Amino acid sequence: MTPSVMRQYIDGARAMIDRIETTQLDALETAAARCARAILEGGLVHVFGSGHSRMAVEEMWPRYGSFPGFHTIVELSLTFHNQVVGANGQRQAMLIEGTTGLARTILRNFRVDSRDVMLVFSTSGTNVVPVEMAIEARALGLYTIGVMSFDHCRRATAKGPAGKKLIDVVDLALDNAAVPGDSMVDVAGLAWPVGPGSTIGNTIIANALKCRVAEFLTAAGKPPYVLTSSLRVGEAEAARLFDAAYDDHRDKVSRL
Repeated sequence: MTPSVMRQYIDGARAMIDRIETTQLDALETAAARCARAILEGGLVHVFGSGHSRMAVEEMWPRYGSFPGFHTIVELSLTFHNQVVGANGQRQAMLIEGTTGLARTILRNFRVDSRDVMLVFSTSGTNVVPVEMAIEARALGLYTIGVMSFDHCRRATAKGPAGKKLIDVVDLALDNAAVPGDSMVDVAGLAWPVGPGSTIGNTIIANALKCRVAEFLTAAGKPPYVLTSSLRVGEAEAARLFDAAYDDHRDKVSRL
């Protein structure tokens, strides 16, 4: 018999997906249209996340089934969690994530403009750097999209000095449907819940968005170069697409 805790996690994941489907498709349609318009106009969709939200950032590009137009911003000081302790440890990353002004410093490295979109992943929606990244991008004229857990964000306390949460500062908010505190499973005899689900919700959001953007681009006569496995298209075509996609990405980000 399958242990009940595994079923509990799978049921929780299924509930997240169902909630996204029933509550977020209209917002996702708006987000996809804005992202596609940015790419078609020669702009970029900048994607940012700190902490474990980095996984959603790298889900957007580059990997099989993805395509140029997305500029992922991964700041290692905020996202490199493998060390845990010692140099480059988790304590330092968590401290840095609360640093006012860091988002502005990161964004200053790039020539963003009003054609662009800023997509920020932050499940809590309360940490300083992702919130300020959205604020800074919006001040520069970018359309801003935030992905968070609505339930968690609304209950939690903002950590920045301005008292703002991600849901307060973006043009469009998307719910990844994670439960407050993220962990979904209670184990008998264990005082604390386990089994975080936000990465599932973020991945659903990221890939549903990506698929609709691809459809918009194709309908506009600008089908993207999609990184595709040789098992689908053969080795020669996979290699051609790899080079074409990476060349296209190089050209798109060259103005940064």
